[in-house]
Amino acid sequence: MQAHSSKEITGLLIAWSDGDESALDRLAPLIQSELHRLAHHYMSRERTGHLLQTSALVNEAYVRLIDWKNVRWQNRAHFFGVAAQMMRRILVDFARERQSLKHGGGTLQVSLDAAASFVVHRDTDLVALDEALTALAEVDPRKVRVVEMRFFAGLSVEEVADVLKVSKETVMRDWRLAKVWLLRELEGEAVARGN
Repeated sequence: MQAHSSKEITGLLIAWSDGDESALDRLAPLIQSELHRLAHHYMSRERTGHLLQTSALVNEAYVRLIDWKNVRWQNRAHFFGVAAQMMRRILVDFARERQSLKHGGGTLQVSLDAAASFVVHRDTDLVALDEALTALAEVDPRKVRVVEMRFFAGLSVEEVADVLKVSKETVMRDWRLAKVWLLRELEGEAVARGN
């Protein structure tokens, strides 16, 4: 994304936070392609044929983001970091719902149109990753934020450092340690399941 667009997005986010509803109208087309890129990044990690389409993920995240009324957006990176966190939550909720249904959970009433926008993916892996991130959050919430912004949102080290108000070196250290911690947790989970 261009520097001018980044500054423009930041300005509109701040105006929107200050109550300027027209800023959201001007902001929407600027963030749409970036939200789509972010959703595509998420969906590229899912199995082929996933029922949740990229557009559906973008739309759900957008609706949730604009429903946040009392958020004070700092800048573009902060907004997309939160968007990444929401997309992760949407996918995990979807995976958990699918697992619940597979294991005899309640029946799900869905329209034909809604059914066409969802499919099977590696639910267990996503849920295991979410559980590992939740466990890491109990130990070090900042490392989880780094993972969400770097891995899920694709933000640069500089952007993450700016959002978290830490040095680039701290982001890199957190990133390395979080990856090691998560790998250990996920391998332990796989062993526990007998994989």
